[in-house]
Amino acid sequence: MPNIPPPFTAPYAPDDAEIAARLLPASHLSPPQEARIHRTATRLIEAIRKRDDRLGGVEDMLREFALSTKEGLALMVLAEALLRVPDARTADQFIEDKLGEGDFIHHETKSTAFLVNASAWALGLSARVIQPGETPDGTIGRLVKRLGAPAVRTATRQAMRLMGNHFVLGETIEQALERGKPRSGQKTRYSFDMLGEGARTAADARRYFDAYASAIETIGKAAGNHALPDRPGISVKLSALHPRFEAISRARVMVELVPQLLDLAQRGKAHDLNFTVDAEEADRLELSLDVIAATLADPSLKGWDGFGLAIQAYQKRASAVIDYVDALARAHDRKLMVRLVKGAYWDTEIKRAQERGLDGYPVFTRKAMTDLNYVACASKLLALRPRIFPQFATHNALTVATVLEMAEGSSGFEFQRLHGMGEALYEQLAKDHADIAYRTYAPVGSHRDLLAYLVRRLLENGANSSFVAQAADYRVPVPALLQRPADAIVRPQAAAHPKDSAPLRSVRAGAAQFARRRIRRAHRARPTADRRQGRDRRPQADRRCNAGPGPRSGGRSARGFRRLEPDARGHTRGGAGAGRHLLESRSAHFIALLQREGGKTLDDALSDVREAADFCRYYAAQGRKLFGSETAMPGPTGESNALTMRGRGVFVAISPWNFPLAIFLGQVTAALMAGNSVVAKPAEQTPRIARGRSPAARGRHPQERAVSRHRRRPHRRGADRASRHRRRRLHRLDRGRPQHQRALAAKDGPIVPLIAETGGINAMIADATALPEQVADDVVTSAFRSAGQRCSALRLLFVQEDVADRMIEMVAGAARELKIGDPSDVATHVGPVIDVEAKQRLDAHIARMKTEARLHFAGPAPEGCFVAPHIFELTEAGQLTEEVFGPILHVVRYRPENLERVLRAIERTGYGLTLGVHSRIDDSIEAIIDRVQVGNIYVNRNMIGAVVGVQPFGGNGLSGTGPKAGGPHYLARFATEQTVTINTGCGRRQCCVAGWGGVSPGRSVASRRNIGLMLP
Repeated sequence: MPNIPPPFTAPYAPDDAEIAARLLPASHLSPPQEARIHRTATRLIEAIRKRDDRLGGVEDMLREFALSTKEGLALMVLAEALLRVPDARTADQFIEDKLGEGDFIHHETKSTAFLVNASAWALGLSARVIQPGETPDGTIGRLVKRLGAPAVRTATRQAMRLMGNHFVLGETIEQALERGKPRSGQKTRYSFDMLGEGARTAADARRYFDAYASAIETIGKAAGNHALPDRPGISVKLSALHPRFEAISRARVMVELVPQLLDLAQRGKAHDLNFTVDAEEADRLELSLDVIAATLADPSLKGWDGFGLAIQAYQKRASAVIDYVDALARAHDRKLMVRLVKGAYWDTEIKRAQERGLDGYPVFTRKAMTDLNYVACASKLLALRPRIFPQFATHNALTVATVLEMAEGSSGFEFQRLHGMGEALYEQLAKDHADIAYRTYAPVGSHRDLLAYLVRRLLENGANSSFVAQAADYRVPVPALLQRPADAIVRPQAAAHPKDSAPLRSVRAGAAQFARRRIRRAHRARPTADRRQGRDRRPQADRRCNAGPGPRSGGRSARGFRRLEPDARGHTRGGAGAGRHLLESRSAHFIALLQREGGKTLDDALSDVREAADFCRYYAAQGRKLFGSETAMPGPTGESNALTMRGRGVFVAISPWNFPLAIFLGQVTAALMAGNSVVAKPAEQTPRIARGRSPAARGRHPQERAVSRHRRRPHRRGADRASRHRRRRLHRLDRGRPQHQRALAAKDGPIVPLIAETGGINAMIADATALPEQVADDVVTSAFRSAGQRCSALRLLFVQEDVADRMIEMVAGAARELKIGDPSDVATHVGPVIDVEAKQRLDAHIARMKTEARLHFAGPAPEGCFVAPHIFELTEAGQLTEEVFGPILHVVRYRPENLERVLRAIERTGYGLTLGVHSRIDDSIEAIIDRVQVGNIYVNRNMIGAVVGVQPFGGNGLSGTGPKAGGPHYLARFATEQTVTINTGCGRRQCCVAGWGGVSPGRSVASRRNIGLMLP
């Protein structure tokens, strides 16, 4: 039996300084080596700048349309979306929107490249039609007036296709092979990349598998008699072969994906091809290596040296991955190929880490650290020859020169470049070193699939700091391009970018971090152990105050708590700071409660706990800012005026069952930080979660009994009593029911302020410029996560008629891949609804929709309180008359000229909580934002999961009263304003001890009072 290495594990986001401290000392080569590197790199850079390519490439496009300019950004968006827009109206609107953002009319190019000149001419001509202007002789002005919109559309589309023809080797593998045939005496190697986004549906995965299988057979037949490594290759993306290629679905992925990858690998072996598994995001690294290890273990691949994978040097775990791959090669006695790249998803990795509030990033935040790590990884790979065949993918002349020097020869490795890029560099390299091999990574696919790929390449290579962008800029001196990465870093403390060194730790979004095997195991084990210790186990705070006194004690508690300074309110045993620490130290217990009592999946339960901690942290900070000092107001000489904020008294906080920890604790914490006391009433469906309350939050918990297996509701008399109580001066309500609001309005006594958020018929609008895969991801997340039991969940999707069939099909296919079942199972995507009554209401609505609407999808559901995702197409939006609080999506088609009708339909619902917009047309987005009265609008992303302190949450109309939870104006609603005016000059000359006015402006009210009393 081979000595199989254990599954890959490595720190997900280690400290940059620690890595730099290890890499910096080993990065310096001898002076003769550095001199040779300098000469080689200089020669390559000069070749890049001297090359006069009549056709042009990415470097020429970046020189002409830099991404730091409006024209460059507009061109990027046009390239990404225009060719997938089927209708003329939307295409014209899109073109006008983008070409109006830059100065394409006066964009004079001096490039000799045909691609650049043709694109600039077509775009400039189109811009002139949109913004007509006369040239001195009047010819252009007259011409464009005769051309009109159809010609503009044709010219712009042709410019996009021209770019596509240059950056894609062929739309089919046959075309690519024909174009890739070597010219006389030319030695070429290709790795073909079949374009396309990751699979969202099972049909997508089958289509991608068939495309890969067909391409392997076609490439193999045309490969000739060369042997590896001269043989051509193919790159395979694992996320294209499975619709749920994610860590939480690992068991399913290993059963379904490994046989598919093995099948393709066996086909690759039959033709002795280079078969490379492409790199994925950091979250998928462990899963990717699990799939690769399982595939390599199959004895049918023995004796084949063509299997390989890509490793990203911008990931901090790159070196550990190389060690793991080497261990696999040793264990199976195989030779493996490893493509070393720098990475193409940097922006995504940074954003995800910030959203999750991680302690660090999985990727480097300075490009110099990526370059430094690339060289270190290259050195390690070269040392592992011949068991590992390194493939160095780079367009950086300094990196190429450094690898050449470290290789000490020309055998046992190759370089790689992207098709359409790096041609001048590698042509010069081939002249200087005829025995050096390089391979072209060539995309193959339709123009529609190409453009998302092209945008990634532009983003990857078009940043101001990238070598490709700087090499194309003649203003950058050559010595600046030859600065060594170690010289840019200098010391370990400078390894991280100062602006990106700390993710948003103070406002964590609560997204689960289950990409790591260690985290998944910990969260599976701890709640299980917690359940074994007893179903009625309660946190320490719960045992401390199982039941509070009656309502009469609230006033005394409020006065005592109000006298505490804001810092003290945040640090008492029931204050915000203590609450945060209790939540974080006992997160496993609360997760177990949320899963057992609230039916939340592991991901949602962890999000609830983290959001609760965010509320505690945020409101403590806001309270210190708002209540920590008084505001001095202007006034006449001899008088002081100060404005202060003070608590109102007693608040009633009613917990919502869908967020029984986060929202409940958020409202309680806000009231306490404002100096109030709280009567806290838990939700009937989730009483146990709410029992760990603050000593300052007093109140009876009616009907606290365990929820049965069938999740029946206790009755609601407690909430009604709290609403009607005559001594209750204040009221705070979330997810409120109309009867509560009517009871509140009918009570005698002082006017009671109401803070409420009550859900809505939330809509999303997707037009033809939107990326279907992105729409599918965001719709499925927004409509079906948490079993649709979020106030912000998507209920009504408006899709432009021209693209509706494809988008609805993709959304339905993605929904079909969701796992419904036990929420304690980490692989579950959709758990149960809250109780039997909720299920009965949803079942009744489904039954009605089946007779009134077109059913696109109805998933299977287990027995119990489970409701599977459903998708219905309505004839008109008015068929949905009320909020349906569950995993049911309603779709309406619309014509682009009827967008105003869509907005009126949204307005007529009376709700105004959340709205989603998917479009690449800025004018349309701005018009929608300006038109609708909605609390939270999300553009080109999902519409759930508002982050405390980042996306204050709340609606208007039937969706709430405001102010927004988790926002800067929230705490003020829990307080009253008090103005204190003091006459500091009492009519005697002696009062003016400090000049007219008696007291310096910065003194507190208490100081002014004391001085006034002490004066004779």
